[in-house]
Amino acid sequence: MPERHLVRNLAGDLDISPLLVNLLWSRGVRTAEEMDLFLSPGLRHLAQPEQWCGLNATGEVIAKAVAQGRKPAVWGDYDVDGITSTALLLLFFKARGVEADHHIPHRQTEGYGLNNAGIEDLARRGIGLLITVDCGISHLPEVTRAKELGMTVVISDHHLPGPDLPAADAIMNPKIGDCPCPNLAGVGVAFLLAAVLNRMLPGEPLDMRQFLDLVALGTVADIVELTGQNRILAKNGLTMLKEGKRPGIMALKEVCGYKPGAVLDEDRVGFGLAPRINAAGRLGHAETALRLLLARDMTEARELAKELDGYNTHRRGIGKEIQEEALRLALEQKGRFGLVLHAPHWHEGVIGIIASKVAETHYRPAIILTDHESGHLKGSGRSIPQFSLYEGLVACQHLLEGFGGHSQAAGLRLHRDDLAAFQEAFNAAVSQALDNIPPTPTLILDAPLSFGEIDYDLLKELELLAPFGADNPKPLFLSPSVTVRNRKPVGADHVFLDLRDDKAEVTMRAKAWNQAANLPRSVTGKPMLLAYTPKFNEFNGVTSIELALRDWALQG
Repeated sequence: MPERHLVRNLAGDLDISPLLVNLLWSRGVRTAEEMDLFLSPGLRHLAQPEQWCGLNATGEVIAKAVAQGRKPAVWGDYDVDGITSTALLLLFFKARGVEADHHIPHRQTEGYGLNNAGIEDLARRGIGLLITVDCGISHLPEVTRAKELGMTVVISDHHLPGPDLPAADAIMNPKIGDCPCPNLAGVGVAFLLAAVLNRMLPGEPLDMRQFLDLVALGTVADIVELTGQNRILAKNGLTMLKEGKRPGIMALKEVCGYKPGAVLDEDRVGFGLAPRINAAGRLGHAETALRLLLARDMTEARELAKELDGYNTHRRGIGKEIQEEALRLALEQKGRFGLVLHAPHWHEGVIGIIASKVAETHYRPAIILTDHESGHLKGSGRSIPQFSLYEGLVACQHLLEGFGGHSQAAGLRLHRDDLAAFQEAFNAAVSQALDNIPPTPTLILDAPLSFGEIDYDLLKELELLAPFGADNPKPLFLSPSVTVRNRKPVGADHVFLDLRDDKAEVTMRAKAWNQAANLPRSVTGKPMLLAYTPKFNEFNGVTSIELALRDWALQG
């Protein structure tokens, strides 16, 4: 941590508390200028187009093709990042007077990314310009086929490229070349592309801020690092989401039970809006979610939001059964470093969610596989911070029919006969990467904080650090010794605790989600230390302060 005099000086220069200076310092933000940018990430701080490798060139290819009368089609993906990317470009083209078509693959029948059948169908519909969003960088044969059909092809993606790039007319991918933010979400790439096109197309340019709600939605949902350029886009976009000017967003807020003017933070996006958008692609067709984001009026939007809410409810029911079964199977692989679980009847639409739960519960990289109608096994994986899932799959690629993704999430396909070999190879890859040392979850505490120091001013200041996510975790504090005054169960899995800090003479309520089994009635009256985050709670129009409990240790 910095020396006290430096903390005092920075706090004085920025008019913030020493605690906030220390929190910023621990996140690698070290100078007054960096701290000011982090706390006030205005749009003026977005990098210039020429700083993004290939951005201007990609915009010029699209502008030229449009000028030649080539009709564009946007090819997206069925997750939130892909759907928001598709909606953004379609809305942009419409506002600029360019008629555009689109295609989002059906998850169950087409799978992720480009496919020749879909490309050939677009060609029959007169498409001369194919623009991918959130996909395309690994689809070399499909891009070649589009070129054979006479299309101009532009790849807009953010996934890791392979050793060879597709033969597209232009590629915009922040992981290629020197870019200000290699980990930009797919919708962030689409936004930048629309922004440069906005100056290249004839006619009056648009105010691009109108699309930031979609950018925030896709960026938060895709769990990219919420620092740098992503932070600027997400922070400003969340403000637009709160306003809810888009009918589809307002209708989504309604089915989530959020009030019209409610703040949409990363939790409400990640656990409320995003799952309902994702549910369309998982159990139905992502087209429903796209239509919601494109809806012009509340009547249409409410009908579509209700449909998505129904998908999400159904998804939760299916997921609960599969989760219980997967966790049982995971216990049988308890000694392994990498978990690969398979059942032929598991629903393809929820295996990613189950992989997250298994990885979290057992603190191991986890891959969940199910049978696909193609005769292959199809899977989704999630990882832990210590292991790059993408690199792990690279080590096993000789056994895979295809794969792609990120460090912490990936998808894959393999032949059924290669399952046993893949299980061994993946376990070996994880073991080697971790030096054969079993990984253990570790909480990094920011600072000690007594209940007497918690007030509205502190929480308002902590909110300046939001949005929280990858590379910018919620502040986590260590309590002094506190006593459990009361334990109140909430449903079957959750529990409220009333906790007393005797030294500060303050009692506060804490929520422990999914921890009822680990906090039995016997904790009442006992002293404990807490790892916690203080937060605002709104209920029936009244705002109070409560504690989100992450971990604890009983004393004595």
